[in-house]
Amino acid sequence: MGESVEFLTYLDERLQLPETDLREVSPLVLAYIGDAVYELVIRTMLVKTSHAQVEQLHKRASIRVKAGTQSAMIQHLQPSLTEEEERIYKRGRNAKSHTKAKNAAMSDYRRATGFEALMGYLYLKKDTARMIDLIEEGLTAVFSEKEA
Repeated sequence: MGESVEFLTYLDERLQLPETDLREVSPLVLAYIGDAVYELVIRTMLVKTSHAQVEQLHKRASIRVKAGTQSAMIQHLQPSLTEEEERIYKRGRNAKSHTKAKNAAMSDYRRATGFEALMGYLYLKKDTARMIDLIEEGLTAVFSEKEA
């Protein structure tokens, strides 16, 4: 069996990707990658914890990745964010996007964009443990509240 290597480190080395100064990355670009990473985490969780058909997996994922859910998650998580994480979240939340919320209130959409920016930042910073811990805490809070 091969040696385990952290995904992003291997990706950077194998494809000879340059170092990125995350302070110079637009918050909307962080949200762009954060959206994809967050969805990958959700899909991975669902595939590994349920034996559902693709349509059912898609429905379950959609509930977890929609702006309203992300907004509720970040509202719960805010008190536990570090100063740096709070700064990244606010940069993403306050960024002027040229897209509109399709099925969400603008306030939820903006908070979700901030959440995604934070996820992108943690991913690119290679702090995936913190990213996953925040996702788990947020999902637990939001879905236990809905079930209560």
